[in-house]
Amino acid sequence: MRLLFVADGRSPIALNWIAYFIDRKDEVHLVTTFECTPDLDFASVTFVPVAFSQAKKDESLGYSGNRREGLFWSSSFVKLRTSVRRILFPLTIPSAANQLRKLITEIQPDLVHALRIPFEGILAAHALQETKKPALIISVWGNDFTLHAGATPWMKSYTERTIARADGLHTDCLRDLQLAYRWGYGEDRPAIVVPGNGGIQTDLFYPPTGASSSRSNTVINPRGVRSYIRNDTFFAAIPHVLARLPQTKFICLGMEGKLEVQKWIDKFEIGSAVELLPYVPRAEMAELFRSAAITVSPSIHDGTPNTLLEAMACGCYPIAGDLESIREWIEPGINGSLIDPADPVVLADAVIKALENLELRKKSAEYNQALISDRAEYRSSMARALNFYQTFT
Repeated sequence: MRLLFVADGRSPIALNWIAYFIDRKDEVHLVTTFECTPDLDFASVTFVPVAFSQAKKDESLGYSGNRREGLFWSSSFVKLRTSVRRILFPLTIPSAANQLRKLITEIQPDLVHALRIPFEGILAAHALQETKKPALIISVWGNDFTLHAGATPWMKSYTERTIARADGLHTDCLRDLQLAYRWGYGEDRPAIVVPGNGGIQTDLFYPPTGASSSRSNTVINPRGVRSYIRNDTFFAAIPHVLARLPQTKFICLGMEGKLEVQKWIDKFEIGSAVELLPYVPRAEMAELFRSAAITVSPSIHDGTPNTLLEAMACGCYPIAGDLESIREWIEPGINGSLIDPADPVVLADAVIKALENLELRKKSAEYNQALISDRAEYRSSMARALNFYQTFT
């Protein structure tokens, strides 16, 4: 097949999905909305900026590096940046869509797949609004509907247009498929539900094979600094945990060098118990998960977090915000805990209970191994995606 993906080319989620088709020796082209040089054998890579993404030049920012960030793109301004892009992005759509339309004409792909609605799906739908060829598949990621779609009148309008133009839909949870129907996607149109990154590569993400002396007292937060992650709750919970279990260690990914994170650490005087790390390669992330007893995801908006599934595959006991989408994966008391992401005491109590209950963690790990194998294994999930693609070609 000749495939054209519209995605943030820095995103490990997008690249993990796309890599399957490159490994199959399909002809794969990428239109990336952020300037970068992804380490995959693409037939072509073209940078098409949208929603002011050209202002962020450094490919490492936000995903895999710890270089100094520009002010607008720093974590301190994440909420302001999101608001500005939501309000002003329509100014960038016509030019970007014209660029994409020309590329589609040149490449003549069998289908176009945009990975997430804002702003890649919006861009692709606008570029193809006057034609039904090629087919357009839209991926809905995490909080496309719950956080972004209704945020402004423009976001609402463009989300509706995107859903209307989509020939096929990929969501990472059943909740988002139901929300897509409410946004106008016909229930008779093709849809598939698989993890956003294509699933879990169990040859990389697997439980530790031997006993680990450090595993029993380590908690990992892999979510980084995002507007919908209640890291304020997470750091406020740490003193409560340390008061009961003073040897507990907390590993925080994607938070090294973040000013607001350091302020929380200083405020609660917890520096000796917390290790801040940058985003790390996937193999290193898997090792970190295998070193931890618990993974924490205090989110207020989410679909199916890929890091949550990866941590579960590595045997971590999951504690997450009590969201409809997360309940598709976690049954409280059976294979994890669901908490109010705004309540640090409740979060701390859940961490303490899991740390003190080895049997609970063991049973959860066994349950989650079977769950990942059955519903989220990479090869089987991507085989379903391939079959889905072939219905359009």
